[in-house]
Amino acid sequence: MKETPLSNCERDFLLKAIQEKKRLDGRETYDYRKLKIMFGTDYGCCFVELGKTRVMAQVSGELVAPKDNRPNEGIMFFSLELSPMASPSFEHGRQSELLVKLNRQLERCFRNSKCIDTESLCVVSGEKVWQIRVDVHMLNHDGNLMDAASIAAIAALCHFRRPDVGIQGDEVIVYSPEERDPIPLSIYHMPISVTFAFFQQGTYLLVDPCEREERVMDSLLMIAMNKHREICSIQSSGGIMLLKEQVMRCSKIASVKVSEITELITKALENDKTARKAGGKCGFAESMPQERITALKKEETSVEMTDATERANNIILEAEVPPQTQSLVVPLPGMGQVGQGLKNRQGLEEDEQDEEEASNSDEDQEAVMEVETTQKAQGDVVEISDSEEDEVVILQPEKTDRVQKKTSSSSQLKGPKASKKQQRK
Repeated sequence: MKETPLSNCERDFLLKAIQEKKRLDGRETYDYRKLKIMFGTDYGCCFVELGKTRVMAQVSGELVAPKDNRPNEGIMFFSLELSPMASPSFEHGRQSELLVKLNRQLERCFRNSKCIDTESLCVVSGEKVWQIRVDVHMLNHDGNLMDAASIAAIAALCHFRRPDVGIQGDEVIVYSPEERDPIPLSIYHMPISVTFAFFQQGTYLLVDPCEREERVMDSLLMIAMNKHREICSIQSSGGIMLLKEQVMRCSKIASVKVSEITELITKALENDKTARKAGGKCGFAESMPQERITALKKEETSVEMTDATERANNIILEAEVPPQTQSLVVPLPGMGQVGQGLKNRQGLEEDEQDEEEASNSDEDQEAVMEVETTQKAQGDVVEISDSEEDEVVILQPEKTDRVQKKTSSSSQLKGPKASKKQQRK
C-alpha cells in the first residue's frame, strides 16, 4: 500500500511555512522534538519516543560458531521491522526500499564504526562466540525513523547484560543471573544519527523532519557522529547535490545535538541503575497504569490468633455501649445506612415531607383557635346558630371599626330626638 499523496494546497502551505522559518509543531529550524527514553524490566529493552515517532529495541545474545575469516570476534546482527501498525504504507513480510536503507545505515553506524569490542565476545577461539542481535520495531511512524532507531539501538546495547561464561575442559558453562552477575558489553563510543532535510534545491534546511515535512523535501542527509565529533557514517539521498559548506554546517549542528542526546542517554541509564538498586519500579511497563482483572485472584490474609481474646472483648464492649454515646453519622439523602445507633433513611424522604406538612397544618389550626378564643373574649365574634352545624364568622378589624362607627352615629341621632320629645312634653 502506497502513501496517500498530499494535496497541492497542503504542499504549498508547508513550503510557504518553511520559507517563513515556521514549522507546524511550533519548533525552530534546528530544534529536535521531545525525546523520551525508557527501559524495560529485562536488560537490553529500550523504548524511545521522538515526538509521535515510537521505536522499541531489544538486544539478545546467544553462543554460535564464529565466522571463518574472523574466528576471534563476535557477531553483531541488526534486524528492523516496519509493521503496518506503525503506518498504513508499510506491508508486513515485504522488504521495502525504506527498510533496506534503514538497515544498511544502522550497520554502517554501529558495525563499521567499531563502537563495540567484538573481540571481548569471543569465548573459545574458532568454536564459540557471542552473537549480539538487535531487533528494532517501529511502533509509530511520524518521520525521522533513522534517528529514533539509532538512539534506541545504542541505548539498548548500553543497557544489555550478557550472562557470564565459564570453561571446564571442553565444556562451556553459561551461568544464570542468580549464580553470577551478568556482564555488560564493552562499548567504546555511542554513535548517534542526526537527520537533515533540504527544501527548494537546498535553500532551506530543517533538523528532525516530521512525516509531512519528509513528503515535501527534496533531499535528505543523515550524519552519524559520537560526542568526540568523530563522523561514523554519512549518507545522502535525493536528487540534488550538496555543497561543501552545507555539509560542514550540518556536521557542526550534528555535533551539538549528539552531545545533548548522549547526556540524555547516560542520565537515563543512571536513573534505571539507581531504581534497580533501590528495588523500586523500573521499566516503562511498570510506569504505565495497569488495570488488572483480579476476579480469580485469591488474596491471602494473615490470621493472628494471639490477640483473639482482646478483639472479642473490644467487640463486646462496643456492643454494650448505648447508642446515645456513640457518634451518629448523618447519612446523605437517599443513602441507606443500617447499624447500631444509626437510623435508616433510605426511602423515608417522602414520609418526612408528609410529617412536616402535617405538623405545619396542626400549627396553623392551633393559631386559628387562639385567634378565635381571643376574639370571643373581646366580643368581636358573631355566632350564627344552625340546627345541625354552628358556623363562626370572624370579623376583620376593618369591619369591626365600621360597625362601631355606625352604632355611634345612630346613638348620636337618637339623642337629640329624645330631648325634643321631652321639651314638647
